[in-house]
Amino acid sequence: MEKKIIKNIEEMRDFADFYVKNLKKEQNRAEIIILTGDLGSGKTTFTQAVANFFKIKDYITSPTFVIQKQYKIEDNNLGFENLIHIDAYRLESGEELLNLNWRENIQDNRNIIFIEWPERVKEVLPKKVKKISFKFIDENKREIIYD
Repeated sequence: MEKKIIKNIEEMRDFADFYVKNLKKEQNRAEIIILTGDLGSGKTTFTQAVANFFKIKDYITSPTFVIQKQYKIEDNNLGFENLIHIDAYRLESGEELLNLNWRENIQDNRNIIFIEWPERVKEVLPKKVKKISFKFIDENKREIIYD
């Protein structure tokens, strides 16, 4: 596990660029990254920074009410075609995630999937996922622990 202190949006973008560039891409399934941390700790901001890295033109917001949003990746140099952003906060169980094409989405290695509030759907998550934890330190600083 690595640890980093982020002091502003620019550092979050730099971290997102670094993180995505250094992913060891899964060969037989989607890349799944779970994002943990309290409200306001930086999970969505990180996902926005990843979208910026992939040159996604849509504005990324937390999919709290729609649960899942999918974006076409324009910059395809890492082999990903879709960024899928899931906010499981409003889900009662992983069973509800299955209704959103979960099985199909995780079997496609062209997908990179970010899940906020993964503890709500842990029973349908593959055993091997990457994890990034965000901790609110103060108005500007966040502590990030990642693998």
